[in-house]
Amino acid sequence: MPNLKPSIPYPLRRDNERRHKQDNEQIKKFYEIFKDMSFEISFTDALILMPKFASTLKALIVNKEKLSEMARTPMNEHCSAVILNKLPKKLGDPGKFLIPCEFPGMGECLALADLGASINLMPFSVWKELALPELTPTCMTLELADRSVS
Repeated sequence: MPNLKPSIPYPLRRDNERRHKQDNEQIKKFYEIFKDMSFEISFTDALILMPKFASTLKALIVNKEKLSEMARTPMNEHCSAVILNKLPKKLGDPGKFLIPCEFPGMGECLALADLGASINLMPFSVWKELALPELTPTCMTLELADRSVS
């Protein structure tokens, strides 16, 4: 029987993109470390010790304007709100959604609102005890969460 597992089209391209992302992350980490680093070592020794970043270092030295551009990052109002810690406070859980209702012979009554996500069932004996209005017979099939039908 032949192998039915489909192969990924252009796997080399996917791997190259993954490697490219990893390299970019490493370069960003290198920039962060480089900004905070203070050392006394010759530039040639540094290039020998870090051959993977040699081209990046050369590019930084040749094009200093790009380095200053990278230091300044424009931000929209959402970014600045996060940095300046001006986010609105989270509100607490509102709890239940209750609707006041009136039934004959009962005091204050609050009904839990059904927003359509579920069906609330009440035993017929409870309905009789509450002396609620006459029910209209309805036929329906309910499929429960465990996929059983009643």
